[in-house]
Amino acid sequence: MACRTRRPKGELIRIVRTPGGELKIDETGRVAGRGAYLCRDAGCWRIGLERGAVGRALGTPMSGEAHEALLAGLMNMTTEGGASGTE
Repeated sequence: MACRTRRPKGELIRIVRTPGGELKIDETGRVAGRGAYLCRDAGCWRIGLERGAVGRALGTPMSGEAHEALLAGLMNMTTEGGASGTE
């Protein structure tokens, strides 16, 4: 999203806003709600969050706390092996 690079869907990570308004990383790609896709590069996530692209894609304003929670989730995924590598 932020880097505008085309990639296969399997190489992207989905962030979802659930019908209840919760923001979370969708590791399965099947959680109900409005989704946005980002590559696995933390730099791309920072750009997307700072420029407001993620909030626009999800149709909700993003607080600084939400930014940090999503970045922390990405870091947890990369250290636990859920998301492999960086671009």
